[in-house]
Amino acid sequence: MESDTPTARPGGRADHGQRRANLTQSRSRETKRSLAQAAIALWRTKGFADTTVADICQAAGVSKALFYFYFPRKEDALLEAGVVSTREARTTMRELLGGPYDLAEVIVEILAALERRMSRSPRDLIIETILEGHRAEHRALAEGRSDEHHATRFMFLELLERAAADGRLPPGLDVLHVARVAQSLMETGARHWAVGEYGDRGFAEVVSRDILAYLAGCGVALETPRS
Repeated sequence: MESDTPTARPGGRADHGQRRANLTQSRSRETKRSLAQAAIALWRTKGFADTTVADICQAAGVSKALFYFYFPRKEDALLEAGVVSTREARTTMRELLGGPYDLAEVIVEILAALERRMSRSPRDLIIETILEGHRAEHRALAEGRSDEHHATRFMFLELLERAAADGRLPPGLDVLHVARVAQSLMETGARHWAVGEYGDRGFAEVVSRDILAYLAGCGVALETPRS
């Protein structure tokens, strides 16, 4: 005799629960990103110091309670804005790694994408974002969250890990350390660029030269990137 009760498929309820969890996480990321984008738009016009949490919430159409659910401080929204601002560069990197790639050229293109993004932002906002990134790194290290933090903070870590897996780096090279130094060169270069110390030279032009020279000193074989 056939039953009118639907037979549950093995794992069906668990699969449904996982889909709901994934959807919730996706919505959470979108909300967080929307708040960061609203903050960026305000910071570009009003400046970081003169923009309040209330301003951001009004622009994003959310309550303060929701803002503080995602960001305990306004400065934490600045960190998320930094992640949003580097998305174009990370997308460029992953597209280039989708086929045969030259390590030096990928680095130059990452920095060029960053320069395009920075050119659309106030210079003092760039500096403030970099400084807050350093403060966040110290907090992450103190709280034992360094691995989680490294993945989002160090722009070149994913690239260098891929290059190491492909045998393009010297055996035994400390990839995390190299990524940290490259990040330091990039952030120092961004600060100098933001205050106009490079004159007519572009950020990508100067900083790619510095990073490639450092990698060459680490024994990384590099081709000269095409202009």
